[in-house]
Amino acid sequence: MTGLYFGGDYNPEQWSPEVWKEDIALMQRAGVNLVTVGVFAWSSLEPEPGRYEFGWLDQVMDLLHDGGVQVDLATPTASPPPWFSRLHPDALPVKPDGSRLMHGSRDTYCACAPAYREAAAGIARALAGRYAGHPALAMWHVHNEYGTVCYCDHAAAAFRRWLQHRYGELDRLNAAWTTAFWSQGYANWEDIQPPRATQYLVNPTQALDFRRFWSDELLSAFSEQKAILRGFSPDLPVTTNFVFGGWVPVDHARWAAEVDLVAIDHYPGSAGIGAEEQTAFGADLARGWAGGRSWLLMEQAAGTVHDGGRLHTKEPGRMARHSLAHIARGSRSAMFFQWRASRGGAEMFHSAMVPHAGAQSRRFAEIAEFGSRLPRLAEIEGGSVLAEVAILWDAEAWWAMQSTQLPSSDLDYLTAVEAAHRQFWAAGIGVDFAAPAADLSAYRLVVVPSLYLVSEETAASIARYVEGGGHVLVTYFSGIVNADAQVWLGGYPGAFTEVLGLRVEEFHPISEVSLASGAWGSLWSEDVQLAGAEAVDRYRGGVLDGSPAVTRHQYGDGVAWYVSTQLDDDAYRSLVTKVTREAGVDDPELAAGVEMVRRRSGATTWTFLINHGDAEAVVPIAGYELLSSAEITGQLVLAAGAQAVVRN
Repeated sequence: MTGLYFGGDYNPEQWSPEVWKEDIALMQRAGVNLVTVGVFAWSSLEPEPGRYEFGWLDQVMDLLHDGGVQVDLATPTASPPPWFSRLHPDALPVKPDGSRLMHGSRDTYCACAPAYREAAAGIARALAGRYAGHPALAMWHVHNEYGTVCYCDHAAAAFRRWLQHRYGELDRLNAAWTTAFWSQGYANWEDIQPPRATQYLVNPTQALDFRRFWSDELLSAFSEQKAILRGFSPDLPVTTNFVFGGWVPVDHARWAAEVDLVAIDHYPGSAGIGAEEQTAFGADLARGWAGGRSWLLMEQAAGTVHDGGRLHTKEPGRMARHSLAHIARGSRSAMFFQWRASRGGAEMFHSAMVPHAGAQSRRFAEIAEFGSRLPRLAEIEGGSVLAEVAILWDAEAWWAMQSTQLPSSDLDYLTAVEAAHRQFWAAGIGVDFAAPAADLSAYRLVVVPSLYLVSEETAASIARYVEGGGHVLVTYFSGIVNADAQVWLGGYPGAFTEVLGLRVEEFHPISEVSLASGAWGSLWSEDVQLAGAEAVDRYRGGVLDGSPAVTRHQYGDGVAWYVSTQLDDDAYRSLVTKVTREAGVDDPELAAGVEMVRRRSGATTWTFLINHGDAEAVVPIAGYELLSSAEITGQLVLAAGAQAVVRN
């Protein structure tokens, strides 16, 4: 695979052959060079068990090839056809309360059901056998947005097998799950069930392990299909599209090693500037999962942003800004769901590259314009994103917080991580996301936001990093429990008390609190007792009046900072500025609303600049601007909403 890809999900089974021909012409006009085909086409490909109808797909594949468009061919296993649900009702998913969901939507299957796995392998094998050698085929796309969970008896049996492999003996499981509490001790593996609906709170470690189990089980389902496809076409890449959300039981960082390239779907959930912040967040996270390698933006919305219960129309230029922000951070593509808006069905109002208004529309004109500009960026391929800061990300820490009755319902792992990332995004400082136990020696600063679950290995890794000269910024409610979701004893944050030089005895959930510096905190506060650290800021008023709120501790050759509350953005950004400068991190000091990402290959640097503000901004820079083919001699005037990519 070479170059940058532009296109989206193409669902020709929804349209007549006359429309297919128009689609190819419009794709050529828009500069589309890759489409995903077949994601939801199982019933069109296999209308009855074992009877395949490939004629229509043969025509589509040939038309796309003749039109110069490559195909990312999907296995349609996220939407089993009606006949499968009728013949295998035991494979329909079951909710925690025991009720079984019926056919009529997507994802109506249990991945643990033998019949489902057999049927999924069958359609994957049939597709691979027919199309492995087709000249349009560029890559394989397994399934769609893995994340469906089931609590049925098939899942229960698979969960028990997974637990036996993880723990070996029931004594080890009982110790890890703290089953002495509430008389939950297990003497027989058959007594263990999924964390189904119960009278009161479920066991938090049982719930955490169930998430871990589902991540592994779904990965096994993916790997089965990948092996089939690889057997027919050993040289073609195989991937699946990662979907992000608190409901997703997939540890994408661990899955990344099993896909040939990471691919994500990304749909921001804010109509305001939060959409831009979330776009950068999702792209940086994808690059972190990919280990710094290039990755694919497989889906985004062409014309809308989900804002609560409303679909907010993207303003002129916003689609291009979002797409470029992904490409700046390493995406090899700007792809969309979907190519042509559906006339009916559950997502008929989902935006598309070709909207209901057709090609004579602002949206398609912007799509075509962006497609024409994209080839000008081909030279950035292989350039690495520059980042001197790492933010730790751990899906299991997120799951553990969701599985536990916390001291405050306002505590949220994702909120804390996004708040940290937002400060660096606004400052134009590049960040990577890193796994907690990763080698952090390449970074000048490591940020640890609300990392609730911390293993002994992670605690030791952070201590070594700081002792060796690194700088770390840890925020509230970090290092509270170990890998078994059991509290680190001796005072909070137990995993980090030594490196931070402090100890916390009590938590104080709050709505709002003031600090001596004039800053404000929210959500949370703690009774911090210094044990070597110095107070940088203190609480003002209330039961914690005068107590440390923000601390700094020299540990070995490095420095460890701690923030015991959720600072407001102005105070958080001010602290980040102080911490990054002390750590020697380059701070570009951009105008408000300007996003900047730097990439480098050898001696060449590309600087991506995106103005999300309402006013023009002046950026001191010199070089060759790729999008306009203009020489920049000392400063770039970036109009409101404008983008630039400067090579120097």
